[in-house]
Amino acid sequence: MESRLERKKRRKKKKRRFKKFLLFLILILLIGGGVYFLNAYNAIKATAEKMHLNLPGKRTDISNGNKPINILLLGVDERPHDVGRSDTIIVATLNPKDHSMLMTSIPRDSRTEVEGHGLTKINAAYAYGGLPLAKSTVEHFLNIKIDYVAKINMQGLVDLVDAVGGITVDNPIDWYDKGFYKKGYHYRKGEIELNGPKAIGYVRMRHQDPRGDIGRNYRERQVIQGIIDKGKSVTSVTHMQSILKALGDNIKTNLTFDDMKSIAFNYRTVREHIYNYQVQGDPQMIDGGSYIVVSEEEKQKVHDMIQDELNGTLDMSKYQNDGDNSNTEASQ
Repeated sequence: MESRLERKKRRKKKKRRFKKFLLFLILILLIGGGVYFLNAYNAIKATAEKMHLNLPGKRTDISNGNKPINILLLGVDERPHDVGRSDTIIVATLNPKDHSMLMTSIPRDSRTEVEGHGLTKINAAYAYGGLPLAKSTVEHFLNIKIDYVAKINMQGLVDLVDAVGGITVDNPIDWYDKGFYKKGYHYRKGEIELNGPKAIGYVRMRHQDPRGDIGRNYRERQVIQGIIDKGKSVTSVTHMQSILKALGDNIKTNLTFDDMKSIAFNYRTVREHIYNYQVQGDPQMIDGGSYIVVSEEEKQKVHDMIQDELNGTLDMSKYQNDGDNSNTEASQ
């Protein structure tokens, strides 16, 4: 029989995977679905300014559109009077020359040095020092340069689906919700309409799907594509304003409006080849705390992988392991 601790760990894992999906959604919207927004130039510019956050350090120039870059994506549960921790941490490496993108996921409990706070969990860096400390901590952890940072709050998915007026998906299986949306709600097989809360239930379900994680990943892609497809056809001022509000309310980034335009136009082809890697480590109890200890060999391996993607020489067959790693060919 499953213990309370095991149930708690399972719920936390589901939550982290959902945040990982949210971050991937925002990145895909930025590099693939952002172009249709640019018609509303002034409104987009105002939203970009609301999302923008100045960070210390030299800026990376991507105006020519051919420079490989690293973007740090953070998923955060923010509450009143609580900045939260970055429960999902992903380094997205974009190479427009090779039309590819590497998504490297770092376990939130990875034990590392956080400046001013000693050895602790890597996700504590955001709580201690916001985006600047989170950025510098990941740079130190993997010995890489982070060009840009983007943080999304969990409310983002609900707001985006509702902002485009809901989406339509072709549900491959029939099931009853166990509480992700509304306990007992019937997700019928076939074409169904989803609003924001229903979309959360749709992508979070896993155990009732005979394909497990593969099935859930498929439904996640359906929702991503649904938002992009619906967003492309948005013409009403009301819907446009809602989409911009959803982005402005839930995202903070050091990308400027000009940076976003460059990514939307010049980095779109990175969707053609998407590679995923989960950093590996050993679970350990240290001084009463639960950590993931990542070896120096693993850190070097991940550093080399990211550097290969930046250089256009990545061969994922050299780096595969038994973690949550996969390659995806994305549709145009």
